[in-house]
Amino acid sequence: MSYERPYDGLKVLDFSQGVAGPYCGSLMALYGADVIKVEPPQGDWARKLGTDYNGHSVLDMCANRGKRSISLDMKHAEGRAVARALACETDVLIEGFRPGVADRLGIGYDEIKQSNPRVLYLSVSGYGQRGPMREEPCTDTVMQAFSGLMSVNPGNDGAPHRIGFLIVDMVTGLYAYQALATALHGRSGAKQGRHMDVSLMQSAAAIQAAKISEYALAGGEPRVLNAPAGTYRTSDGWIAITLVSHAHWVAICEGLELPQLLDDPRFADFETRAEHLQALVEILNDRLPQRTTSEWSARLVEAGGLCNAIHDFGDWLNHSQVQATDAAPTVQQPRVGGVPTSAIPGMIPLVSGDPRQLAPAVGEHGSEILRECGYDDAAIDALIANAALFVNE
Repeated sequence: MSYERPYDGLKVLDFSQGVAGPYCGSLMALYGADVIKVEPPQGDWARKLGTDYNGHSVLDMCANRGKRSISLDMKHAEGRAVARALACETDVLIEGFRPGVADRLGIGYDEIKQSNPRVLYLSVSGYGQRGPMREEPCTDTVMQAFSGLMSVNPGNDGAPHRIGFLIVDMVTGLYAYQALATALHGRSGAKQGRHMDVSLMQSAAAIQAAKISEYALAGGEPRVLNAPAGTYRTSDGWIAITLVSHAHWVAICEGLELPQLLDDPRFADFETRAEHLQALVEILNDRLPQRTTSEWSARLVEAGGLCNAIHDFGDWLNHSQVQATDAAPTVQQPRVGGVPTSAIPGMIPLVSGDPRQLAPAVGEHGSEILRECGYDDAAIDALIANAALFVNE
């Protein structure tokens, strides 16, 4: 065990597909666990989302780094038998089936704990293991709508909008990893494992905790928190301006050379600015296109304001601060090439060539994994011949 690999020697079996559960498993792998990804012969469905890079998608490469892959046909009795054998020897099991499916496959918690009582069993689902919607299908977009997240992300057209990346999936993976990390610490003195229930619904609510409480306390839709925070067009692009104190409001007025706003009673404090938001936004929309983004940024920062040019990912990847902190090291993914990969905050950087940087091909390690579990070549060949095991080695 070390800071670089605190989970060295830990066995994790990951049946989940998509992003949320797999991302949790990938974090375990990046911290040293031996994570075996179990996927069907056609591969995790996330491999098919977006551009195909020789069997990988960007979602797959993000959510499956550091794992080994075995491909089993779980509709086949022999495939299910192999899955149960692996589950009985693992420290951690992650599954992302709809509630009840794992039980029908013979890998539910109640069955696995009989032969593996200390297993930490993590179920990742859309709505949780209980309740009237437990079996409903769910995706990141569906949960953004269900959880109210879209309602607090209106566009210029006034309509609620989806956040443009898989925010609920990713944060669910983070909360799932947190649940496992704390459970592993607690298990050190326990004789029994436990079943953990992490859902997209819980996670979407957790990241909106303040908004949900604010809505309830305000008796409905709360006022704008920090008007005129927002995005504004300049003469050559866009700028984001925000404020969290009266001093920042003063800086906005001074930086934009609008001192008269400081004496306008409509804009005296956060509450009055929220009440007259439309009038204030119109003033700023008239003012900001008169200069470039860099000119306004310099003036606002000099005045003590909070702002930044709105970057695209190319701007971010090429920024000197990003490069100085190695925030997006390039990983050489086999059959794909160099892929900029966001570093995990707080993790000791991986050295170039570390296999934990790479995502596996479908079934890449199937024979290797089964040999470690005591299967001989004849048994493995029989599984392949019977279409219970798919190998890609």
